Order: sequence, then C-alpha cells, then structure tokens
Amino acid sequence: MKKILLIVVMIVLLSFEMQAQQYEVKIVTSVESIVPNGLGRSRIISANDSRDYREFTSTQTEEDNTRNKSKRDEIRVKGYDETKLLNFFNIGGIRFQNIASNDALIESKINDMLAQGWDLAFVASGVESEAGKGDGQGIFITRYIFKRIKQ
Repeated sequence: MKKILLIVVMIVLLSFEMQAQQYEVKIVTSVESIVPNGLGRSRIISANDSRDYREFTSTQTEEDNTRNKSKRDEIRVKGYDETKLLNFFNIGGIRFQNIASNDALIESKINDMLAQGWDLAFVASGVESEAGKGDGQGIFITRYIFKRIKQ
C-alpha cells in the first residue's frame, strides 16, 4: 500500500513539474519617437497573430548558401493592436508631459497583461539614432517580454 501511494505521489509531482515547464510568451513593444518637432510616430505594438519561425528559417552552410525563399508578405503580421503614444519632442523641444503620458499608457498595458495572468519576465530597450551632425532621426524602443503557464 505504501509503494502504491508513493508511486501515485511521484506521478502527480512529475506531471505537475512537467506542466509547470510549459510556458507561452507574449511580447509587447513600445516605440517612442525621438524625432524633433513632433514629426515622428510613437506606438505600443502587440501582435495578435502568431508565426512559426521554422517556416521562415533556412540553414546556411559553406557548400550550400541558398536563402529562404519565403515572401515577406507571409512573414508580416497583419493582426496587431496599436496604441498611440506621444512623441518625446515637439516644436519647443523635449516634452516631459509627453513622457509622463506615455508612462501612464505603458503602465496601463502592463497592468492589463498582469491582470490576464501574464508575468513580466524581461525588459529590453535600446535607442536607434543617426547621431551624426544635425541628427534629426531616432527611436527609443522597449520590448516587454511576458510569460505565463500554458493553460
């Protein structure tokens, strides 16, 4: 009887452990313009459609350097949510009020994701800018990577 009980407990623990290892991931990206005079576009982007990267991946070797012939239209995700944000700059220069407004919108998105059972796992950000003389272009991009146990 003790052996049967021990086996049942082990099976339950193993199945729980295997289930806990199965996660799904969701990425939300904020793109904030650092283009002067308010000419840029700033958004929060969240894809609704999914893609299998394997369909668009090819293996490159020295002997056979063929490229994946997938069309870009097949890769493009057309189903996504787009939330407008304000630009960092306007005609008067940097707008701290715009930054605070963007923070409030991003915070709202993160809180909504948490309420849906997602955990914020990682945040990665960077700036892309020409940075040359008279630099007038650039974006500040942040990726919020969420995970949750598959249901």
